Amino acid sequence: MKYAVKYLKNTFYPLDVPNTIHIEDGQMVLVRTEKGEEALKAFVVNSQIANLWEKCENKPQPFTVIRTLSQRDLQTIEEIKKEEVQSFFKCQALVQQHKLNMNLVQCRITFDKRKITFYYTAPERVDFRALLKDLTQVFTRVRIDLRHIGVRDETSILEGSGVCGRPFCCSSFLRKFATINVKLAKDQGMPIAPGKISGTCGRLLCCLTYEYSNYIEAAKGMPPVGSSVMTPDGLGKVCYLQFLSGKVAVKMEDGKTKEFPKGDIEMVDADVNVEIDIPVMNTYTDDNDNIDIRQLEDDRNSSTGNV
Repeated sequence: MKYAVKYLKNTFYPLDVPNTIHIEDGQMVLVRTEKGEEALKAFVVNSQIANLWEKCENKPQPFTVIRTLSQRDLQTIEEIKKEEVQSFFKCQALVQQHKLNMNLVQCRITFDKRKITFYYTAPERVDFRALLKDLTQVFTRVRIDLRHIGVRDETSILEGSGVCGRPFCCSSFLRKFATINVKLAKDQGMPIAPGKISGTCGRLLCCLTYEYSNYIEAAKGMPPVGSSVMTPDGLGKVCYLQFLSGKVAVKMEDGKTKEFPKGDIEMVDADVNVEIDIPVMNTYTDDNDNIDIRQLEDDRNSSTGNV
């Protein structure tokens, strides 16, 4: 394998290049995919990456290169992009006309113009038979595909940058969405507020799962918040935990709060006359207090994998 392309969600696909075709790094080529003929940019694969790729299981099948693109073909690509925008609004107008509860996300047309795909999200099943009938009259001699996707899938194909400043995980390297719930945020001591723990898709951040196992490991040996403990400076109550630093904040009987390594304290069965405040990280609020935090968790409309 010498050449490859990046396809939907930046998935890595090797190229099957006939001996009669010469390709250069960065050149646009016409390849045959399961959706039809599409124009993609080819790049040279590093030999080390190629060796690792050969050892991978469940790797995508190679795309067959039909030919390299000419200057005229590049102009055709620009024309197709304009046509996609026009087709999007035509379909959107018909959706509104039929009063369908669906949100049109994107329109894609293959290079050979034999297939047009409309991606949409919807909270429930949509009967689009009447819509499809009208679409066949507007878009003649072309195969029409109305494809339902989840809100996470929507974000992955539209692409963008997350709060970290990097491209969305779902549109760069993430292939499958893990099930995410609010417990992951709570266990990591994150502020339980929609604006802090949700992504552009309106669901919990995918990255909540990345370091979760580290937090669980770090939490071993940590006393629960509110428990009575004996410290080198006397009795107190645990008021919050610093998982990554391995320190425990304890409110002493004199009202002062001190931090101790978790190995320097010991839980005791004693009634310590100390009142602790609920950690600030768990009482964070913002303008979205009326939002049910459970709505941020995954449901059947979060991801369909139908991209």
